[in-house]
Amino acid sequence: MRRRLVISYLLLMVLVLIALETPLALILATRETDRVRADRLADATRFASLAGPALRGGSTGPLQSELRSYDALYGIGAVVVDRDRDTVVDSISWHGAPGTTLALDAALAGQQVSGPESVWPWQSGPVIVAVPINDGGEVLGAVVTASPSAALRRTVTTWWLLLAGIGLLAVLACVLTAFGLAGWVLRPVTELDAVTHEITKGDRSARVQHHLGPPELRRLVASFNTMADAVSDVMDRQRAFVAHASHQLRNPLTALRLRVEELGPSLTDPQGRAEHRLALEETDRLALVLDGLLTLARAERQENERVTVDAAEVAASRVAAWRPLARHRSVALNLVTCDAPVYARTVPTAVDQALDALIDNAVKFSGTGGEVSVTVAAHEGGVALEVRDNGPGMTASQLGQATERFWRAPDVQNLDGAGLGLAIAAVLVDASGGRLTMWAGEPRGLVAGLWFPGPDDGPPPPASEADPVPRRLPAAAG
Repeated sequence: MRRRLVISYLLLMVLVLIALETPLALILATRETDRVRADRLADATRFASLAGPALRGGSTGPLQSELRSYDALYGIGAVVVDRDRDTVVDSISWHGAPGTTLALDAALAGQQVSGPESVWPWQSGPVIVAVPINDGGEVLGAVVTASPSAALRRTVTTWWLLLAGIGLLAVLACVLTAFGLAGWVLRPVTELDAVTHEITKGDRSARVQHHLGPPELRRLVASFNTMADAVSDVMDRQRAFVAHASHQLRNPLTALRLRVEELGPSLTDPQGRAEHRLALEETDRLALVLDGLLTLARAERQENERVTVDAAEVAASRVAAWRPLARHRSVALNLVTCDAPVYARTVPTAVDQALDALIDNAVKFSGTGGEVSVTVAAHEGGVALEVRDNGPGMTASQLGQATERFWRAPDVQNLDGAGLGLAIAAVLVDASGGRLTMWAGEPRGLVAGLWFPGPDDGPPPPASEADPVPRRLPAAAG
């Protein structure tokens, strides 16, 4: 934008200079030509006054001496002719220049003639002046002078070069002024663009300096800062509310569960024991929901904090942790990873919790005899993790809703879960600058893919060899 503004200012300045300096250049050329023509007319008129007696008396000696002295002093050729166009007297350098015939005709007709009207730097012809020689109203002859125009052309060229230099200085001053003016005008816009990107990347404390630029943009900057403060305050209040509400609800929920547990031994009726068990399960479900809300609030608050982790090591530990449940449900849980560490730059626990949510769903929905595989590999300058199962999968519309909070597929409403696992994973992955994608598996099932960026400054130093990390785990038998 700054370049466009400078170009527009420069174009306007050039047009103004052309509009001003072109007529001035023409006027200067015409003025210098008129000055030379006036001088030559005065000289030719004086020669005509001397030539009248010479033509009547036939004595041309003084006139000849005058013309030759004039020629030697100024380098201007001159000639005196009679009414029959015969040369009476001429100077040493006189020669018939182009245009003298027409000038001579006009002078013999009784008119003073001088030309051209203006001498331009690219012309080379002389300045021709012709004056009639009169005696009592009778034209006896004419005086014609031919002045070289080299000096006149140099004078006009000098004036034009001076105008061009002044115009160049004006253009340079315009460019410098335009850059300064454009920078001053656009400084708030540049700052606003930079701060917007910083806020987009997660720095909600970034603000624009409000004392820069013109008043209109200062008001815009002040409004933007006010809006950013309001949005940040609303987000902080919302996250604080979720965290505080979840934390405060855990205390009465824990007390309620203890009281319900104490009622257990006193219940002898089978139906009462069943209701007692359902009440305990419901409190467990509410506790799970509150834990999910707390995790979600913490994940959104820690969106700027990044750590470097070995994704292969984390995947191995999570697969090992979920193996007992997979074995209990007769699900084969496999891990495929590389022998070397694969580092990712994420928010704390992002890889752990995202894998927990994906493995939990895969094991839960695969059913007896199902298979779940977890794959870890370096990809596109980062780390790609993939959790694949052979369960029922999801439809295209369900895949679009899977990461919404508290959403659950209609056909799995009777299974345990709060509908927050994938929402938490999506928030953590997004805060890490990564991607979470899900698609239908072949021939059936669901594939959930994670991608996390790699560390900017290279991998951290290797871990101690005294505590090796397993890179491959055998399949868990169903």
